[in-house]
Formats: sequence, structure tokens, C-alpha cells
Amino acid sequence: MFAPLPTIFFVMAKHINVILFDAEDTHNNLLPLSFTRPVSDFRVGIVTIREKWEAMMPGCYSALPVEYLREKFAPLYDDDSIFVEGAVLPTPSLVEAVSGLGHGQALVKEGRVIAARGARQDFEKGEFSEIEYGGDVKAVRFPFDVFLMNGEAICDDYVRLVAGRESQPLPPHCTLIGDPLLEDGTPSLFIEEGSVLLGCSINVTGGPVYIGRDAVVMEGAALRGPLAVCDNAKVRMGAKVYGASTFGPYCKVGGEVDNVVLFAYSNKAHDGYLGNAVIGEWCNIGAGVNASNLKNDYSKVRVWNYPTHSFMRTDLQFCGLIMADHSKAGINCMFNTATVLGVGVNIHGAGFPRTFIPSFLEGSPVAGMKDVPLKKFYQIAERVMSRRDITLTDLDKRIYERIFEIASSYK
Repeated sequence: MFAPLPTIFFVMAKHINVILFDAEDTHNNLLPLSFTRPVSDFRVGIVTIREKWEAMMPGCYSALPVEYLREKFAPLYDDDSIFVEGAVLPTPSLVEAVSGLGHGQALVKEGRVIAARGARQDFEKGEFSEIEYGGDVKAVRFPFDVFLMNGEAICDDYVRLVAGRESQPLPPHCTLIGDPLLEDGTPSLFIEEGSVLLGCSINVTGGPVYIGRDAVVMEGAALRGPLAVCDNAKVRMGAKVYGASTFGPYCKVGGEVDNVVLFAYSNKAHDGYLGNAVIGEWCNIGAGVNASNLKNDYSKVRVWNYPTHSFMRTDLQFCGLIMADHSKAGINCMFNTATVLGVGVNIHGAGFPRTFIPSFLEGSPVAGMKDVPLKKFYQIAERVMSRRDITLTDLDKRIYERIFEIASSYK
């Protein structure tokens, strides 16, 4: 799937064991999206952070998330592993620096360990000689970083994914707006095999557009780059899609979206507006749902922060909906700027809900909210996931039981 990379990376990292670890502060600041996955499984750009590292520094990869996730995402230790913080996006210079670490050395940026090489006990004790990294480090530290970094990440992934490969042709009934080639001669639109494009317009003047394998873009859809429509995703008829957006595998998108990231298996298939937003997996946003991404007084937004149990100040003027896995919004729901929904939230009815809804709650702004019993949550999740032939396992249920316990402290 990925284009070949410079031999130096392959030779240096071919046989190395790489463990992508979650720093505790980053995991906590990335809640609720990090409740259900290692940070390295966040999709930023076309692929996940883990997939970026796997492509740029080949090796045997595993994750080291918080304790309750390790039964599902188990780290694979050996006597000589490279530990890399899973929130950090790789760049060629960073990969070179990480690959060049010797046993017992750590790469540090402003007092923070970015990567280290050694055995498990070395990492747990933090016994490394430190090397200061002089380059820039791009890392996802808060949920809004996902959409803030997404446009640039799409462009970086795109160059690597399509280099030296030939795109499927754009059907004659579709329109390409902009130069068909980037400055280096790479096509500005890349269509994987099996994709279906029908009477749509694609504007590449702002960045490249990637259409994944077996994706569908229906009639009348207007797409602007940089954009990633991943494998098996669908863009519905008449959709208005602005740049810096990513629709993960098996997502469905319609209406108007702008700088939105859907991780995978989630639907925003109908009319309504969503901007500067991050949506996890197995979410559904009903017809006519609108989410504000800008306050009426144009002031900077505050976003719920789990570690402090409070709303944190940001420098953001634009921030929309943050929705964790298995959450739902019924038809015509409305969300205020920078609303955060936890895992397994079901919102319906008229009015604006609070800008923070803890996990496993259902209801409406008018009628109020009540707890969602785990048994009911499992029934809904199993019904939703079975449509994609995916099973909610007993291991998954144990993870949700732990999230349920944690979520009780926020209600």
C-alpha cells in the first residue's frame, strides 16, 4: 500500500521491535477519544499515527496504552526495543534520529521523552542517557489537535502513499478543478482501485484529494482538498465537503462538512453542518443535526478537559463537536460550540445540550439525561457493529466496564 522509502530507514529499522507508548498526561488530555484506543490509533491525515510510523520506520509494532486497554492492545517486549510516544507524528528527520538511538539512549525534546531504546525494565525505570532533539515535534496532545493538524497530515501522507503509483482515471462525467499535477509531477487527485465516482466535482487548488479503495462519491458532491475519503467510505449526493477533512474506512458523509475527521465506521450521512470536529468510531449523526464551531461574539472557545474536571481555555476561535465512540445524535439536534460527548452518549430532542456530556448518558435538553445501563449499551453496540460483520467481544465489554466506572466520576 505504501510507496518504498529511502533505504536508510529500512536497513536501520527492519528488524527492530517498536512499542508506541501512551504518556499518561496525553492519554488523559485526549479523553474521551482515548477511552477506547491507544493514542497511536488516532487517525490524523489519511492513516493512523501507528500506520505512519510503520511506513516510515518498518519493524515489529505494538502499543503500550493505559493499563485497562492492555488486554486488547498488548505490548510485545524484547531485550532491545524502541519506545516511541504514540502521540508523536513521524517526520523524516525524527525517524532518522529515533533509528539512530543506541541501547540505553533516549531522545528528548524540552524535557519530554519522545523515544528511548532498551529493555522493558530500562523504560519502566527511565534509566537512559538523554539526547536533545533539535527538530520540531508534531504531537497530538488535545482532541482539537486532530482537526488542527489534519490538513498538513493529509498532504504528508498523500505524498508517501501515491509516490510512484498510477491513479485510476477520473470518469468523464466528473470535474477536476485545478492543476492535475503537483509541483513534483505527482497527480493532485489519486483514485484507488474499486472506487466509484459519479458526476462529482473535485477541487485540488487547496491541496490533494485521496479516494480510497472501494470508496463511493455520489452525484452532485463537491469536494475540496486536502481531503481523504478512505477505503469503503461514501460521500452522499449533493454533499459539500471542505478541505482538511478525513472520512475514515466505512464512514458515510453528507450535508456540509468543513475540517472534520471521522475515525472509522461512523455516519454523518444527511443534511446539516459539522465543522472543526472529531468523531470517533460507531457514531451516528442524524438528519438535520447542526453543530456550531464559532461563538456569536467571536471569542476564544473553552473545551472540556478531563484531567482538571473543568473547561480549559484555548486560543481557538473555531472548534466544533468532539464525539467519542458509540455516541449518537438524533434528527435535528443542535450543539453549541466545542461540545464534548463521551462514550455511549445518546442525545435526542429539541434544544441545546450542555457542552459536556459524560459517557453512558441518554436523553434530551428538555427531558433531561439518565444513565445508560451497560446491558442496553451492549445491545445497541452489537446491533450496530453486526452490520459490518464485526463482533463486540467479551474483551471489549471488559474495557467498557472500566470506562463505565471511570465515567461515573464525571456525572
